[in-house]
Amino acid sequence: METRYRAEQLRAAAADAIRAPSLLNSQPWRFRLRDGAIEILLDPGRRLASADPTGWAARVACGAALFNLRLALAVAGTPAEVRLRPEPGEPNLLARLTPAAPRPATGTERTLHRAIPRRFSNRAPFWPDPVPAHDRWQLGQAAQDEGAWLELVIGTGAVAALAEIARGAHRVLERDPGYQAQLQDWLRREPAPDGVPASAGAPLAEPQDLLPQRSFGSRHRAPGRDFEPEPLVAVLGAPGNTPADQITAGQALQRVLLTATDLGLSASLISQPIEVASAREQLRRALGRFGTPQMVLRIGYGQPGWATPRRTVEEVLDLSAHQAEHSAV
Repeated sequence: METRYRAEQLRAAAADAIRAPSLLNSQPWRFRLRDGAIEILLDPGRRLASADPTGWAARVACGAALFNLRLALAVAGTPAEVRLRPEPGEPNLLARLTPAAPRPATGTERTLHRAIPRRFSNRAPFWPDPVPAHDRWQLGQAAQDEGAWLELVIGTGAVAALAEIARGAHRVLERDPGYQAQLQDWLRREPAPDGVPASAGAPLAEPQDLLPQRSFGSRHRAPGRDFEPEPLVAVLGAPGNTPADQITAGQALQRVLLTATDLGLSASLISQPIEVASAREQLRRALGRFGTPQMVLRIGYGQPGWATPRRTVEEVLDLSAHQAEHSAV
């Protein structure tokens, strides 16, 4: 049994980890090899000061990257034991992975791992085809398998109530000059390894739209391509709202998104009602669930698209501790 991870194992797994979603594609993660363990750290220089003042979104993103990392290690035959927040005095250290007993990857791990390069946010209108009941159950089970919950918002009245909360939060954020400036800072009109390409945003909002979408540009929708009138909306939640809960929510979010991808579904993330504290509390009360909402998702069948760019693996690795350790031997 391996007792230490090696640098080449980290590099291979990090290539999948960086495919995780993050608010404004800010990619707020770093990966470190120290004492034979792989560690995931929040990069404070990539935390969004206006859009994410508490670090919630960065921790959710790093949790999603952690799930991809776990899948990659498992499929390589080197599964990990994970400790969240292992050093209380090091708040940016979010998780430490050490080698577990070797075993073959499960069928589910292989399936979800294959979905990583095909997962992307689809902010365009979806087709009206309903998501089958069994697929809805699988999405809920994916969240539950990671210690979270997924509440499907069913019924015209319930969806309309959630939409009103989301639109209210969107209006609050639109009135914040700092927030709007940060959106523009992360909008990319030329090729770049991070941020949101203008082409990846939703089409410009129109009065009949039910849910708010960030457009990131001036693209109009094609004639007759309104957003679906009865979208499948889901709320992902965690038992609480501590940093560990947010990392757990990120892992669950990524498992749900990869499960959706494998089922042939598209998804977009609606974070506005989570970003505004009063809207999140409204949402929590409306759901009547134990715990804290961590993300809202729109799920359905959509036109194939493409993933947003990522930085290279080498840009997010810190091997200095590993190199110093080997230099001293």
